[in-house]
Amino acid sequence: MAEAIQIHVNGDPRDVRADATVGDLLRELAIKTERVAVEVNLEILDRKEFDQRSLKQGDRVEILSFIGGGAPLDMYGRGRRGFVHAE
Repeated sequence: MAEAIQIHVNGDPRDVRADATVGDLLRELAIKTERVAVEVNLEILDRKEFDQRSLKQGDRVEILSFIGGGAPLDMYGRGRRGFVHAE
């Protein structure tokens, strides 16, 4: 990887390219954008911003997937009020 920065994704440290966008991160994680919400440093992004929002050193990114039916659970099996963290 060329020059890298460290961010946190759903609480876990992760290295990404210094010029990466939120869209790049989602593609790297193989996450489709149709049913996710992304928050960067407590700001919820509009999907149109994913490919324009640059990531910066220390950014905290939360990726949440919408689910239908049943009780929503996060990746640890805890309830998440209609969302689950994307893996």
